[in-house]
Amino acid sequence: MIFVMGPTASGKTGLALTLAQQLNGQIVNADSVQVYRRLTIGAAKPTTAERAAVPHHLIDVAEPDDPFSVGRYRDAAVEIIDALHAQGVLPLLVGGTNLWLRALEQGIADMPEVPAAIRDDLMQQVWGDGLAPLYARLQQVDPEWAAHVTPGDTQRIVRALSVFDASGVPLSQWIAQQQAEPCPYAILKLAPIWPREVLYARINQRFDQMMEEGFLAECAELAAAGYDRNLPALKAVGYRQLLAHVDGAVDLATAVEDGKRESRRYAKRQSTWLAREPELHRLEPQTAAAEALKLARAFLADHPL
Repeated sequence: MIFVMGPTASGKTGLALTLAQQLNGQIVNADSVQVYRRLTIGAAKPTTAERAAVPHHLIDVAEPDDPFSVGRYRDAAVEIIDALHAQGVLPLLVGGTNLWLRALEQGIADMPEVPAAIRDDLMQQVWGDGLAPLYARLQQVDPEWAAHVTPGDTQRIVRALSVFDASGVPLSQWIAQQQAEPCPYAILKLAPIWPREVLYARINQRFDQMMEEGFLAECAELAAAGYDRNLPALKAVGYRQLLAHVDGAVDLATAVEDGKRESRRYAKRQSTWLAREPELHRLEPQTAAAEALKLARAFLADHPL
């Protein structure tokens, strides 16, 4: 199978569509926001036309208040990948949620059981003091995991601290030491890589385009539906900032600038991850499609479906 990786706004969707159409492939989403219904514009989901041109999987499969964990994702994705292989169809895993792709490649290690009381205590701290003190603590006890987590990601911060508090061992160490079931299929990893300033300009431009397409109205609808702001779906970059405006906390101009800034920071974290990703083919954006097809055809010659 093929992983189409890359930072946000780097052109993953277009590249994946080209590969799928040329190589008898189907797309399996690997973006942790696109799994949710109602989050469409800000999630930059493939358009209706794009989804009609190539079958897509694991998009719009959960409600915003139904958190989609990495374990749940891996189980669902493996089932789809196995089915596509059985049909002689090439699975293309497309998205920027690198933790999900790593879970597919390396498997998920067994984790210690965490008593409910520990998690409840951590959530009480979030509600009482905010998330910042817990994130600072995570940076102290598990800096490796903290580097992959945003300061506003309640779910992952609480999860990591709960594992540490229950076992005395950092979550990153559990993952590194435990045996997990790796993927049985060969993987080709591709990513279009832009110069940083060009990528940031693309991010800003796309955020403006999403605003023109109705991103703010989409957030207002989510707010009107009464969803808890601490849900992972509503903590997603862009949504969290615009919902702060919908809730009256900041003016619209500030929310938009905050959304752009956090999107750029997210892209920086993704790029840092990809710089350490083994066996990743980094593609020049202007020639990415041709280069990717050449690499993919050579890969499939060596690893037929």
